[in-house]
Amino acid sequence: MSRRKAKSGRLSVFKGREARLNKAIFHTLALKSPLTIYEVCKEVKTQKGLKQTKYTNVNRRIRILEQSGYLERVGKRKTLAGFEAILYGLTPKTYLALLLNQINLEDFIRTADKNAIIVILATLATNERDNMNMH
Repeated sequence: MSRRKAKSGRLSVFKGREARLNKAIFHTLALKSPLTIYEVCKEVKTQKGLKQTKYTNVNRRIRILEQSGYLERVGKRKTLAGFEAILYGLTPKTYLALLLNQINLEDFIRTADKNAIIVILATLATNERDNMNMH
C-alpha cells in the first residue's frame, strides 16, 4: 500500500521557491501600501537576502498574486517619466493568510474559548456548503 504525504497546515502561497518573495511583497505592502511594482521592488531589495532580486521577478510575482486574489489594484499614480503606474494593495484574503500563517493551530484549539470555536465552525461550514453548491 502506498503512503500518501500528509497535508501540511501551511498555505501554498507560503510554500515553495516563491514563498520568500511572496512574504517580502506582503510585508512591504502591509507597511507601505499602496505602491507601484517598481516601488515594491525597491523595498524588497532592501530586505536581507533579497538584494539581487530582479524587477521582472517581482513584476511576475505581483501579477500572479493579483490573479490569485492576494493583491488588488487600488489606484494609479503618475510616474516621473509621465506614465500612469498601477498601485497595488493587499486584500482581506492576504491578511487572513498572513494571520493563519502565524497561528499555531494546536495552541489555538487548546486555548480558544467555546464561542470563538463556534463562530469559526459556523463560518467554515457555511463556506464549505457554498463551495459544494458552486460545483
